[in-house]
Amino acid sequence: MVNDPIGDMLIQVKNAALARKRSIELPLSKAKLAVAKILKDEGYLAAVEPVSVSEFPALKLELAYDDKTPVLTGVKRVSKPGLRQYIGKQDIRRVMGGMGVAILSTPQGVMTGKEAYKRGIGGEFICEVW
Repeated sequence: MVNDPIGDMLIQVKNAALARKRSIELPLSKAKLAVAKILKDEGYLAAVEPVSVSEFPALKLELAYDDKTPVLTGVKRVSKPGLRQYIGKQDIRRVMGGMGVAILSTPQGVMTGKEAYKRGIGGEFICEVW
């Protein structure tokens, strides 16, 4: 049983990138799909699609590569099930000097730190990706 499905997804994507895999499949959930769509929009994933291979729905993620180098090089899970981290608009910071992306879960949905700052809202600081 997985206690942290988003953290598990992020680590599986990172490990797949390090192993130079083209795609991975994970159990589907709304939270994973929302985070995966942000990673696709930011260029870390090439494609995101829900699939129904068996009786359980799955999420197929295709990793993005620049030549043979993976675009995603690291992830850091900030808010964990045992210790949630909430930040306000003024506490949103740039990741890796603007080269990475912060992902937040706000009352208006899951979004990047840059978008949350523009809208003037804070929320749960899910993770950093670079």
